[in-house]
Amino acid sequence: MPIDPPPPGDRASLAQEKARLRGEALARRAGMGDAARAAASAAAAQRVPAILGPVSGAAVALFAPFRDEIDTAPLAALLWEAGATVALPVIVGRDTPLLFRRWRPGDLLEPVGAYRIPTPSPEAPECRPDTLIVPLAAFDRRGHRIGYGAGHYDRTLAHLRARGPVRAFGYAFACQEVSSVPAEPHDEPVDGMVTEADHLLFGG
Repeated sequence: MPIDPPPPGDRASLAQEKARLRGEALARRAGMGDAARAAASAAAAQRVPAILGPVSGAAVALFAPFRDEIDTAPLAALLWEAGATVALPVIVGRDTPLLFRRWRPGDLLEPVGAYRIPTPSPEAPECRPDTLIVPLAAFDRRGHRIGYGAGHYDRTLAHLRARGPVRAFGYAFACQEVSSVPAEPHDEPVDGMVTEADHLLFGG
């Protein structure tokens, strides 16, 4: 069901609430410590096959972890072993959907942009993913997520979903869960969520 646009005065309140929830969830994530994050990343990867099902021949987009995000390297290893094509996102422009390029075992990733996010080489082939593993700052159990404020994944999911079936699953630590994310019309929900503690499907 479409979400009605909030009145202009409410938009500022929603932005403030999202900023508060984002800050609190990221503080909890930072407080985990390196050893706990590594263990949780490995545990979360083991939960993904149950929610994805068979992936042989499918294209799955991951993300290269930034700062203290959940590490996707253990998941990439599982996907390659299962016969999936793995891709990583490339930021094309501020208001442009993400592009995805194939990432093969052994491929070197190049730090790109102001945040030096590891990115496939421009020579890596482009790839349209069947499934996206989506980063986030905070999430709830209705399928809503809070990103980092740039809107890259909302634009990307809207673009891909307008052109055919695609699945999207949030991927984060359990400590990033919040009771309720305030949703706006432009927010694209995820179809499921995977953490080290649980895996959830939304929307039936």
